[in-house]
Amino acid sequence: MVGAGKLRLVWPAASIAGTASRGNTGHARQIGATDMAVTNDAIQAALERGHTIDITTTGRRSGEPRRLEIVFHNIDGRIYISGTPYPRKRRWLLNLEADPHFTFHLKGKTRADLPATARVIDDEAERRAVLPDVARAWKRDDLDRMVRYSPLIEVTFDPDSPD
Repeated sequence: MVGAGKLRLVWPAASIAGTASRGNTGHARQIGATDMAVTNDAIQAALERGHTIDITTTGRRSGEPRRLEIVFHNIDGRIYISGTPYPRKRRWLLNLEADPHFTFHLKGKTRADLPATARVIDDEAERRAVLPDVARAWKRDDLDRMVRYSPLIEVTFDPDSPD
């Protein structure tokens, strides 16, 4: 069941880069130490439901940052990133296989750049346990194809990272 579990993170002031915003004011502001209680709650709320984010990986050949838009899913309190099925591996997944550290960029009402680590999920049994929730969220009926070809990672946040 999607979102049934509870994910609880505490973000030290030094671990969050960028800006945070609340509401539809359209104004973002730099995050400071006094914002952490609100920001922690806002980040927590944003992670409770899956939606569109950006991620920045490190190019496996170039070493340059590579940013892309993608969707994440909260499944039983765990955060996953997947994609539509395609026979060839995506570049972002190849980058994460080479270097699993990346930045998870919340956008929308809550904006934050969160240091994270990816665990690529290749095990078929684990993929079959996770991907039905992703398929339901996307209203897809091709689970076998998704298990075979969809990229799938589990995200672990690194709140103590100096990034």
